[in-house]
Amino acid sequence: MPGPQPFLIAGERIRLGESKDVRLEISETYTGDKICIPLRVMRAMEPGPTIFITAAIHGDEVNGTGIIHDFLFGQTVDLKRGTLVLAPVINVFGFETHERYLPDRRDLNRSFPGSKNGSLASRIANTLMTELVDKCDYGIDLHTAAAQRTNFPNIRADLTDPAARRLAEAFGCVMVVDGKGPLGSFRRESTRRGCPTIILEAGEPCKVEPSVLQIGIQGIRNVLSSLGMIDEPQVRPPFLAKVRKMQWVRATVGGILKFHVSPGDFVEADQAVATNYSIMGVEQNVLRSPNHGIILGMATMPAVKPGEPICNVATLTAQQLKRYRAKLEQAKADPHAQAQSDLATSMDVVDASQSGA
Repeated sequence: MPGPQPFLIAGERIRLGESKDVRLEISETYTGDKICIPLRVMRAMEPGPTIFITAAIHGDEVNGTGIIHDFLFGQTVDLKRGTLVLAPVINVFGFETHERYLPDRRDLNRSFPGSKNGSLASRIANTLMTELVDKCDYGIDLHTAAAQRTNFPNIRADLTDPAARRLAEAFGCVMVVDGKGPLGSFRRESTRRGCPTIILEAGEPCKVEPSVLQIGIQGIRNVLSSLGMIDEPQVRPPFLAKVRKMQWVRATVGGILKFHVSPGDFVEADQAVATNYSIMGVEQNVLRSPNHGIILGMATMPAVKPGEPICNVATLTAQQLKRYRAKLEQAKADPHAQAQSDLATSMDVVDASQSGA
């Protein structure tokens, strides 16, 4: 009987027990030189699931790149079963120029499944689907917030897909946002194609943040453990909140903000989240949470115009809020608490009573 087949990707064959760096061609320069995505492929001695971990699909989202880098060069990964494909930089164009988008100004994460005869974004998307997604059983895609925003670490997944739900629950974030994802997004199309994929949203663009790294690396190890690819215990979060509804609190007038909450804070309905002052320091209005919930994302730019997003509140019931608060108070030291503290350094946070809110 023939032995296990080699794993074929980017024209390279990787056998059981072998690790190899390969380059996946996605385009060419104006002079005809190849442009490639660097990949690290790791195969255990025993067969098992194949999972990809990708980062920087938006070129300025380098927290994910840092997570994969530290995952590789930190604590040794003793892969027992299956195949791991690591892609620390997907959007190599944007990564080189510190920009979110591709040179044609398209968002790669709205271009899937793509076409081999389409735009630059469409062709890259098509290559990723055929060369990466179609060869894997599962996926984890690492993201950060958009420019001038930060996200408290959370997992996003289609929880109606049992395999995606399993990955989301195993990762170990305190919050999972349920949804299929935007049209044309990588994780939506990968899941639809039969490769259940989740994303981590954490931190700011153009940064590598230590607490985000810790959560991301542990999350990857948790998923690999849940799939039987490594033999180590999973680390559980203090609580796991699954949410579907999120709502942005938006500025009603232009001015300068004083924030009263930080990413990851619990808030109650009508609680003050920020006070808007005129440029000369005159209080103009107080922005309040529309419901009970957790601060999922925040603006890091305090100067605002009417309609600009300030705080993204993930909705909880009053009972959930009380229960999760109690669990968090009972928990030992947790990286999510450190992330809450670290992310707050990006903004001016003051007690609401100081502004009369």
